[in-house]
Amino acid sequence: MIDLCHPSRLGSNLSKGFVPSVDNLETLYHANRSINNHAMSQPVIIEHLVKVYTVRQRKGLFRSQKIEVHALNDVSFEVKEGEIFGLLGPNGAGKTTLIKILTTLLLPTAGKVFVNGYDVVKQENQVRSSVGCMLMGERGLYWKLTGRENLEYFAALYHLPPKKRKQRAAQILKLIQLEDIADRTVETYSSGQKMKLAFGKALIQDAPLLVLDEPTNTLDVPSASELRAIVRQLNQQGKTVIYTTHIMAEAEALCQRVAIIDRGELLALGTPDELKASLRSARITHIEGVISAQAEEKVRRLPQVRRTTRSAKNGATLLTVVSDEGYEILPDLIRVLGEHGARIQKIIPEEPTLEDVFIAKTGRTLAEDTRVRS
Repeated sequence: MIDLCHPSRLGSNLSKGFVPSVDNLETLYHANRSINNHAMSQPVIIEHLVKVYTVRQRKGLFRSQKIEVHALNDVSFEVKEGEIFGLLGPNGAGKTTLIKILTTLLLPTAGKVFVNGYDVVKQENQVRSSVGCMLMGERGLYWKLTGRENLEYFAALYHLPPKKRKQRAAQILKLIQLEDIADRTVETYSSGQKMKLAFGKALIQDAPLLVLDEPTNTLDVPSASELRAIVRQLNQQGKTVIYTTHIMAEAEALCQRVAIIDRGELLALGTPDELKASLRSARITHIEGVISAQAEEKVRRLPQVRRTTRSAKNGATLLTVVSDEGYEILPDLIRVLGEHGARIQKIIPEEPTLEDVFIAKTGRTLAEDTRVRS
């Protein structure tokens, strides 16, 4: 039966001459209030989110065909107030698409998304004013302006008064340690300095929710560590942070909860400890050396092996084996690899990491790019 008083149908029904009864209006009021109260209860609520792109794929030199790419497929989760929430996955997983929907840069194909209590489709201006976002890294800066002028310009877009703009820009420049070069044009900055300034831009309106998309890309190790320390500091001051990354070790060190996304689907959600505990019955063994694809295939066929992945590391091959046994499987691994020409340099049985969780669920490493190319 069709509910004529469902919020999504009321406008069209009124335009067709339907007049709801007092009882129906009261039901609608309570339903709307329940929805709004739930949306206000958490900084981010995502319900059955779907995003589908139509792209052209080449078929020969002069022909192409349209195909549908499901960037997000029935994704649902909530972000709690005051937490650092990690959004993890390889390139092409759907992380950036999700972030762009959260920040109103893309419209969802289906589903509901609320940010700070606002509907991203119906209340996009309120969403934008309540979120600080770092999406495009250095590409979101004006290179012919100085670092200070960039921050003051974006502060003006958020309608900060002139005196407040200068104060806020000075505070951020000090926080991100760019005071010494604040009055140089951005085109003279290094890649790391540009990324720091892009991060500072996300802080300009002092929003309660920060959305940071791969913020440590192009940063050297000390600068990345400094940025993560600032994120922790902001979180301790009460800000909620959504932090996307493909570096699982970074997520383990920083995030209170994480969602692992791959090929548009939510694979796992929980604290890092909870996700690693889900592999408690599994054992992880890393083997470094010269290992062929044929040798990996023979290892995968061992009865106690669940999954394997093979990737490059420091000029060698890293074979990761997820199995039902720990040290007990080592003789079989060494025998099978030796029989198929592998040269083993190092064997490391380890406790599971978030990357191992990803491998166990997908059979692939995070280094694999899953983007669809036309």
